[in-house]
Amino acid sequence: MKSNMTVTKRSGEREIIDLDKIHRVITWAAKGLNNVSVSEVELRSHLQFFDGIPTEAIHETIIKAAADLISPEAPDYQFVAARLAIFHLRKKAFGQFEPPKLYEHVTKMVEMGKYDTHILHDYTQEEIEVMGSYVDHWRDMDFSYAAVKQLEGKYLVQNRVTNEIYESAQFLYILVAACLFARYPKETRLKYVKDFYDAVSTFKISLPTPIMSGVRTPTRQFSSCVLIECGDSLDSINATASSIVKYVSQRAGIGVNAGRIRALGSPIRGGEAFHTGCLPFYKYFQTAVKSCSQGGVRGGAATLFYPMWHLEVESLLVLKNNRGVEDNRVRHLDYGVQINKLMYQRLIKGQNISLFSPSDVPGLYDAFFEDQEEFERLYLQYEQDDSVRKTVVKAVDLFSLMMQERASTGRIYVQNVDHCNTHSPFDSKVAPIRQSNLCLEIALPTKPLNNIDDPEGEIALCTLSALNLGAIQSLDEIEPLADLAVRALDNLLDYQDYPIISAKTASMNRRTLGIGVINFANYLAKNGKKYSDGSANNLTHKTFEAIQFYLLKASMLLAKEQGACPKFHETTYSKGILPIDTYKRDLDKVCDEPLHLDWETLRQDIKAHGLRNSTLSALMPSETSSQISNATNGIEPPRGLISVKASKDGQLKQVVPDFGELKHSYELLWDMPQNDGYLQLVGLMQKFVDQAISANTNYDPTRFEANKVPMQVLLKDLLTAYKLGVKTLYYHNTRDGASDKHDNITSVEVEEDDGCAGGACKI
Repeated sequence: MKSNMTVTKRSGEREIIDLDKIHRVITWAAKGLNNVSVSEVELRSHLQFFDGIPTEAIHETIIKAAADLISPEAPDYQFVAARLAIFHLRKKAFGQFEPPKLYEHVTKMVEMGKYDTHILHDYTQEEIEVMGSYVDHWRDMDFSYAAVKQLEGKYLVQNRVTNEIYESAQFLYILVAACLFARYPKETRLKYVKDFYDAVSTFKISLPTPIMSGVRTPTRQFSSCVLIECGDSLDSINATASSIVKYVSQRAGIGVNAGRIRALGSPIRGGEAFHTGCLPFYKYFQTAVKSCSQGGVRGGAATLFYPMWHLEVESLLVLKNNRGVEDNRVRHLDYGVQINKLMYQRLIKGQNISLFSPSDVPGLYDAFFEDQEEFERLYLQYEQDDSVRKTVVKAVDLFSLMMQERASTGRIYVQNVDHCNTHSPFDSKVAPIRQSNLCLEIALPTKPLNNIDDPEGEIALCTLSALNLGAIQSLDEIEPLADLAVRALDNLLDYQDYPIISAKTASMNRRTLGIGVINFANYLAKNGKKYSDGSANNLTHKTFEAIQFYLLKASMLLAKEQGACPKFHETTYSKGILPIDTYKRDLDKVCDEPLHLDWETLRQDIKAHGLRNSTLSALMPSETSSQISNATNGIEPPRGLISVKASKDGQLKQVVPDFGELKHSYELLWDMPQNDGYLQLVGLMQKFVDQAISANTNYDPTRFEANKVPMQVLLKDLLTAYKLGVKTLYYHNTRDGASDKHDNITSVEVEEDDGCAGGACKI
């Protein structure tokens, strides 16, 4: 095909556009795919060409033309666009389509300061060449278009100022594997490198943003979640703010527990002054969170926690809403409200809740997490003590205010602190859970810092990963994948740096991991199950039993090899107590699936050998990294069979996995009539998961009179979640109708670049 139109090369020279070459590239990209037209992509591209168009613009125009054609009728255009994008990406990274040899690539990147020098020190040239033989660059062709754009935007090593890219995806995967197993014995490490590379590059194991973007580079902080507890002193408040800045700058999402801070008007120094209350310090933390961007990967974000019975709670609950003025709002943080059984009982019985400043009621704050009976005793005592400052409100009014703000902002989260401590891998008397993180799936012990170098403080870190349920054919595959994931993440704890001593001490003592799942919706669709009707309950029970069992087994075997974590004695596991012993028995009414695995032998093995890791599981949202695996995110139902993800990279169409085969089997989010079925599944997962779960509630106002969700429905779901043992509730999603097409095939989702929703701990 001839054309008189010219193209401007990088050198500035012009030459005639070679339309035959473009045709060959598009034909290559379309090979083997269904219902795609090379000529349609060409036609759409040619209409946007102009005389003198730069070479790079030609590539980008062709890619966009293919991406625009993605539709329910022709979903395979996502792979045409992906292959064209891979072609373009490799040309930018390597100057040609064929990648260089691994050793040549690593040597160059180390010299440029882009890769960590330890790779060349820890491995011989021969070993790196062997690893190079493991690499299958054609696995790039399994990426969807959304995956390639996420890789390019967030994960591949690059210069974010000049937009230069230095690697392709398979180099990312093999080098993550090489770094994580570098300290293993030379006799076995290459096998682990190969096995882990194969698992991540075939999408069986999904890695979180900090690991994918950071491991192999000189920056060594890869924990997704950081939990910082603040004490009620200026020294502790300042230490908390300093810790926030350090960790936000190193890609981590932050959970801040500020529940100890005394209320407005509390006496200071024996009445010499009165306290300014929570708001000024919350603003201080907000400034710390937003002070750093995270290497261009995403913006900083945090969730701040406080108890429902705090004296200032009525003011704290409205901090995020759009009413009010800047002086009485702190809108750029999210909030977690901490509740327990006594609060719920007051709601159910139509009673009142008394609000206190933690500083005025000695022992109450600690008992709230450590001992529910002691909390109730002290709470009733302080209620009856007229000398103690308090405010009394109707429980239904306080809960309704919380749920109203949760509904209007979507970002007032819930933490059931009693469940977090009674159904916990930690002994609450010595290692209570006093907070979660910004995605509400981490539940780890913390202690306030009195200064930034306080060795007695405890900052909790959690390192994440996920198993892709859609990529396994049998539950038997979980055991080797669990072993790989546990070993890799456990190695990461020793591999990474710790900018704060209290974080290093806690990590080395507890060695906490959080391994979850992605692609649950695809898993249900493949098995012909739905979220909403109870049909998935038994399958979910059986699946999460296997996941937790094999994660525990892997950690036990690792403890036999390398020793149990130093603070294993502070876990309930050390006493032989397992998640199957402490779950809410109300779950037995919604699922009669028996246990299938040998928990009694595992119990004895754990008591005998310990565990390498205090925690093994957590179910995180995984919004962006699930796209890399062409998977549905976390445990959530998709909003549409094709989702248009609006992000800083533009609009990306993502098609549900196995669209052609399963498009009629998926249950979409807004087809679910209510939250009951979903909450049952979350409860069944929580029976086994030792940390917590990023679980959402979803509401379609058009299902209710006057297009308004009744408060009684919101409160019913809150109580249902509590009854089923759910530890935390994350987003409250409301369908606004504007983002859904009439046929419910496609939906628009905004990928928010603030923490979890931008990938901080969404793996």
